[in-house]
Amino acid sequence: MRPASFIASLFGIGYIPFASGTWASLVALFPAFGLMYEGGPGLLGLSVGVVSILGIWACDVHVRTTGRHDPSECVIDEVAGQWLACMAAPLSLPGYVLAFAAFRFFDILKPWPASTAERAPGGLGVMMDDLVAGIMAAVLIAAIHATGLV
Repeated sequence: MRPASFIASLFGIGYIPFASGTWASLVALFPAFGLMYEGGPGLLGLSVGVVSILGIWACDVHVRTTGRHDPSECVIDEVAGQWLACMAAPLSLPGYVLAFAAFRFFDILKPWPASTAERAPGGLGVMMDDLVAGIMAAVLIAAIHATGLV
């Protein structure tokens, strides 16, 4: 496997035959918790930036190699989007369950503007819809958290 495909597939998780994006989002929760615990939203936000840049490159190479617009095995985008959602979540089991559920909801349904973001070319398009879904999830989580429910 090419290095870019290995990164784009999140070390092979993208090749799980069922719900690979959901598995990638679930795996992303663990380092998100550690990054938030150690450095708060600033460190997690910096990490989102690093993963996004790496993901755009890796997914772009993979897209050009496969000739497919948004291959299902590209799941590094789930990490970046899930981490954006986690930035707004309380550092607790209920908070991270909410972050996971909210991100998966927006990522699967792709309401506007996520649906428009995925039309960008190459690796940028692969990453952008999940980044937008992560922002949408973060806004929802912040609103719910402000009510004191989580």
